[in-house]
Amino acid sequence: MSADTRLLPLIANRDLDAPLAWRAGVPVSTRQFLADVARLAPMLPAEGNAVNLCVDRYAFAVSLAAALVRGHASLLPPDARPDTLARLLESGGSKLFALTDDAGLATPGMPRVLVEDCSSPEGGTGLEVPAIDGGMRAVSLLTSGSTGAPQPHAKRWDTLVGDVAVAVGRLSSLLGLPSLAGLTLVATVPVQHSYGLESSVLLAMLGGAAFDSGRPFFPADVAKTLASVPRPRALVTTPFHLKTLLLSGIELPPVDLILSATAPLSPQLAAQAEQALGGVLIEIYGSTESGQVATRRTTQSEVWENFGNIRVHAEPGEGDGPERFIFSGDFLPEPTPMADVLELLDARRFRLFGRANDLIHVAGRRSSLAHLNYHLNSIPGVEDGAFWLPDEVADGVVRPVAFVVAPTLSAGEIVAALRQRLEPVFVPRRVVQVKAFPREGTGKLTVRALREFALAQLAEDDTTVQLAHAVPADHPAFAGHFPGQPLLPGALVLAEVMEAVQRVPALVARLGTHPTLAAAKFLAPVRPGSMLSIELQPEPGAARGVRFDVRCDGVLAVTGRWAAVQESA
Repeated sequence: MSADTRLLPLIANRDLDAPLAWRAGVPVSTRQFLADVARLAPMLPAEGNAVNLCVDRYAFAVSLAAALVRGHASLLPPDARPDTLARLLESGGSKLFALTDDAGLATPGMPRVLVEDCSSPEGGTGLEVPAIDGGMRAVSLLTSGSTGAPQPHAKRWDTLVGDVAVAVGRLSSLLGLPSLAGLTLVATVPVQHSYGLESSVLLAMLGGAAFDSGRPFFPADVAKTLASVPRPRALVTTPFHLKTLLLSGIELPPVDLILSATAPLSPQLAAQAEQALGGVLIEIYGSTESGQVATRRTTQSEVWENFGNIRVHAEPGEGDGPERFIFSGDFLPEPTPMADVLELLDARRFRLFGRANDLIHVAGRRSSLAHLNYHLNSIPGVEDGAFWLPDEVADGVVRPVAFVVAPTLSAGEIVAALRQRLEPVFVPRRVVQVKAFPREGTGKLTVRALREFALAQLAEDDTTVQLAHAVPADHPAFAGHFPGQPLLPGALVLAEVMEAVQRVPALVARLGTHPTLAAAKFLAPVRPGSMLSIELQPEPGAARGVRFDVRCDGVLAVTGRWAAVQESA
């Protein structure tokens, strides 16, 4: 051990008889936790690193602590799928062993230790809080990141201790409490993720709070879990989970604090959450590399304030690349760049504009996908939404596509709402209704997952595609059709439908290059300035037709069917 290494306690100074955790509404004391750690530690192999696969948050905490006491780092993969574990074995060699609370979980090639339920109310006596080498590698987070490619991020014990210490000071101040003692954390996020680890298990072990051992996901389960623990209590969640919870209409027990990970979290959603739950909503900013470094109260300010003595400065990017923003100081062992675009107000305060790799340029204008998603998800009736920039280029311009979960809205209504919020070049010409997105447990939608999902949605034969088009008030056709009663000729409406078909590769493949109009009914006129909503529905089975409905300001104006040229009408 080097001369400058500090020994830091496993557990923060606290009443050993106070709850460290809650399991199904039953408290588990800190004393009991230490006894469970002392019992498990000798069962671990003498050498190697632990792969902590425990789902129950208490079993995870006991396993993490036992590994620290034994001198092992804990690897925290995003899931326990066979391919994930196989990659760990390839990179970690033969000295990995698994810790799991699931007797049925297979870990081929990896010895395992079963962490059994040991949360009886009887704890040990005379136990001392273990001291851990501050310079020890405590965890290695293997998260997917926004690109979808898993990368290991090692964290020392003193870094984790310092990270939690500055968070405790900020959160206690916001709650008007001298400490977090007695605060119970209910988290909807997985504990193997950096945010879930820092804001639940570590905030209890090192910050004086307590945590619920479960991971409620469905709104009814979240409400039940919150009701099972005493106040003061906090909900640790993400914007995606929070929005789902509020849309459920379930009556929610009051909370004192809402912690949310950073994503497109609109001030409207934050205000709704504070009103529904009664607590203060605090957004946490950080990364797997840095840990949590800043907060803001979303309903009061768009400005982020760094934790502790952390400072941020800008450095020129490489070549023609954008500026890099570097965070340093306090618990950070070294200066750490963020993959985001910021506006610095000073060394401790900033505004966040989005990730550096989601900046987009359309027709000479610049924005970010995070900015577009923020406005898309702010539309009442949009339950979830994401913009995607396809690879193909039309007329020399890349056109963004919006995917939405919005069962009560039409594509035209969504486009009309976006026209009030975005520059015209960023308003999507294509809106695709979907049932759900392939989000991770934290609510994150990776770049890779979104691209694969978008391509699959546009390629599916039975996918209904909705697109929108605004009819210009000065369209030249109105001059001759008809004086005093201008309307768009039916042939031009059908041309708009065919143009919409041409934007969907799957429909082009279905109909071929020269489809025939099999049927068309004109039910209502299309006037100047109208908003057209075009719905394209591929026919099921072997049929090679596409049915279409065109609504004009919500009224069905044209309906019909296009067919492949070889099919008789």
